Amino acid sequence: MAYDMQGASDGSSIYLGMPFDLDPDAPERRDQDFEAPQRRTMGAGTTGLAVTDVDHKDRLNMMRTGQLGSVHSWELVTAVDGPGTRMTVFMAGCPLRCLYCHNPDTFKMKDGEPVTADTLIKKLKRYRPVFKATGGGVTLSGGEVLMQPRFAATILKGAHDLGIHTCIDTSGYLGANCTDEMLQNIDLVLLDVKSGIPETYKATTGRELQPTIDFGDRLAAAGIEVWARFVLVPGLTDAYDNVEAVADIIARWPDNVSRVEVLPFHQMGRDKWESLGYKYQLEDTEPPEPELVERVRDQFRARGFYVK
Repeated sequence: MAYDMQGASDGSSIYLGMPFDLDPDAPERRDQDFEAPQRRTMGAGTTGLAVTDVDHKDRLNMMRTGQLGSVHSWELVTAVDGPGTRMTVFMAGCPLRCLYCHNPDTFKMKDGEPVTADTLIKKLKRYRPVFKATGGGVTLSGGEVLMQPRFAATILKGAHDLGIHTCIDTSGYLGANCTDEMLQNIDLVLLDVKSGIPETYKATTGRELQPTIDFGDRLAAAGIEVWARFVLVPGLTDAYDNVEAVADIIARWPDNVSRVEVLPFHQMGRDKWESLGYKYQLEDTEPPEPELVERVRDQFRARGFYVK
């Protein structure tokens, strides 16, 4: 369910054309480096947000000061990316290369659209009555929101100053980019703990697990609410010991993790991989059977977590 966005088409889009490939150390074994929320397809593009009248030099300066970012799309959605009705902003670019990514069209920052912080904050203000009525707010997702920390910090502060509930959806891999000041403007974190065994995490994402744990520790120390997320992929992340290891990690944060979400793998993004010319390694992987989903949820419940 989403609220009607009629009348929101007050802007146009343009290819950003900027040097947004900021991850030279990305693993070479996979071309894609983006993992997006698991229960959606993208929504409104950058309708009403993207700008066309900023030259190249000004764009660079605005990026450095957090006034301009690269955004793939945005949408209003209920009960997916945090409480209430959310304006979810999907930012372009991510350092991870998850095998189950279902939006590979957002893996590079250069593939996003230029959006100013002022424009986005004005859009948030417009929907403030909806947020207030539903207990919702804004969620910065991706891609990886912390790949554009200055822009994200500007949006989060602007929303917080408006009294709007703020949330980020992140793998935590770039948690070091999140300043203590930024943390003060975050009400909720959707933290993706993609695997608990380091070797499985590396096989799943192409990256290391430890930064996620480190960021989770910081969130716990700051007392910021966390919804922990785990994507269940048969034959990849479903091993009993791997799930137990995920539970061990989340158990480090007993006071601020309010729920655990088990997200069953699906094939909704397969056509995108094919259209982009990427090799999709999970072509023959089926969604998990209900019995497997319940087994994994029961593993988390047995540790005392509230599980969705």
